[in-house]
Amino acid sequence: MKNSIYIFLLLFVIVACSTQKTSMTVAKKPATSVNDTVRIANDELEYEVIIIDSGFSTWLASMALPRNHYSQSYLENKNRQYVQEWNSRVLQPQRYNPNLYEMRIDYDPTINYGYEVNYLIYNYMIYFQNTYKQKLAGYVPSR
Repeated sequence: MKNSIYIFLLLFVIVACSTQKTSMTVAKKPATSVNDTVRIANDELEYEVIIIDSGFSTWLASMALPRNHYSQSYLENKNRQYVQEWNSRVLQPQRYNPNLYEMRIDYDPTINYGYEVNYLIYNYMIYFQNTYKQKLAGYVPSR
């Protein structure tokens, strides 16, 4: 049975504008979309992380510190703290925005998920905290 860690965050921003329509017709170009899904799979360990959040893949490529900047033990420790607080907030929808904390993250600190899985979760947590002005645990590096 394949074990999975899923972080599904479909965050929609609805912007309403009250501008007047003009009689001029503008031809629209087809929108080019950046893939909003980041998937890291560790087939050897049978774990995967799937993150759906617009902007994360661009942030990961441009703002995240390079792989091997942190040790795996550092990433595991931070992920344990972040996920614990995240899951606590999922259980308190009256206190924390349920649109931000939609699903529980199934992260077991006793399992060795490997470097890539931990790297991806850690960087998503940094991205999430900076983008949505949240503070899950301790110091949050601004990038």
